[in-house]
Formats: sequence, C-alpha cells, structure tokens
Amino acid sequence: MDRAERRARILDVAGELLLAWGYDRVTIDEIARRAKVGKGTVYLHWKTKDALFLAVVLQFQFRGHQRQLVRMRADPTEILPSRMLRGLFRDFLDQPVLRAMHTDDADVLGRLNDTAKRELTELIGEGDRTLRRHLGVLRAHGLVREDLDVHHQQYALMAVATGFFTGEALLAGRGPAAPEVRADVLARTVRSALETSRDEAATTAAAARAAPEVIALYEQFGELTLREIRRQVRD
Repeated sequence: MDRAERRARILDVAGELLLAWGYDRVTIDEIARRAKVGKGTVYLHWKTKDALFLAVVLQFQFRGHQRQLVRMRADPTEILPSRMLRGLFRDFLDQPVLRAMHTDDADVLGRLNDTAKRELTELIGEGDRTLRRHLGVLRAHGLVREDLDVHHQQYALMAVATGFFTGEALLAGRGPAAPEVRADVLARTVRSALETSRDEAATTAAAARAAPEVIALYEQFGELTLREIRRQVRD
C-alpha cells in the first residue's frame, strides 16, 4: 500500500468511526487498528487528531462540491439557486457527516465543529465570496432579481438553506415524509424569493451562457478545498 492509498484508507476509517462513535470517543489507536496500520503511521500523516478529522470533514465537503459540479456540467440550469440548493439538500440528506456539520451535531462532532470554524476561517470566507460572485453572474444574465442588494440576496439564500437544513432535526416527523418533496419545497421557496420569472426556454438559454463562469468559480473553490486538505497532512 503506497502513501496515498494509506492516507485514503485512514481517512475512510476515521469517517466511519466518526459517524458510529462521535468525535470524542474515537481514538487514534482504534483508527490505526481498523486501518491495519501502526498508530505512529497515522501520526506520520497528521500531526493531531484534530488535523485528521478536519481532513475527514473537508473530504466530505469536497465530494459534495464535485457532485454539484457534475450536475452543473450536465445541466446548466443547475446553476440557478433553486436547483443548486435542491441538489445540495439531497446531498445533505444522504450524507450523515454533512448533516452533522450543518446542524452542529455535538454527539457526532464534539468540539470539532468549533475547531473547524476556527481553523477554516479563510476557506469559509472564500465560500461566501464564491456564492456572492455566483449571484453576481446570475444577476448579469437576468436569472435572479436585482431589486435586492447582492449581499442581502446572499444572506436570504443562506438563511433559507439554514432553516431547511436545521429543520430536518428540529421538525422531524412534521414535514413531508418523502425527501424529494421536502427538497422540492426548498427549491420553490428559493425560486419565489430570488429568481426572475422567465419562460423555460429563455431561462435555459441564459443559464447556458452563464454556466461556464459559474462552474469556473466552483472549480476554483474545489481546488482551495483540496489545498486545505493537503495542508492538514504532514507530508
């Protein structure tokens, strides 16, 4: 097993244990045992337990970015806020680590969420800037309304998303049973709040023109996420 394969195996095992036991209960000894490596080998790759688990969280985020990019490349209308949030919400429902991150699940993440917010300040800020630039591109192509400042528009989008994401825990059993229906409700809410009223053909054509610029923004952000994952690694 080469170094890259060994790192990947350790990350996979750490992710499985994070979900099964929660951050506070997982030990480096147990990760090493299940990954079939020595404890010292884990520390060859990551200086601390925090660094290892930050890499785990970032890897889940990066995979989410890649799924988002695949959707955008396949269908340019996926750059619309309503479509993008619908896809991200379905990813959130399917990925327990993402659910824990978005809901500050202390049972799973323990103090890791606080560490992530402190250590990943720059990346979080760049994510905010990427979304704001994304909205700027859409505004330039007439795909979202311009009767609201772009910063306020970004805030509205993030607030709606946060409400739906945290609502999964707070409103368990009180919403539509089918996940796709809940995702559709989110998409309709965002569409009504932010997007312009155009016929389908015009929207698709405008989205096709805007898509390359939006995709480039998220490709760049994905590279920054990969760089941060590598920064957590000793080698």
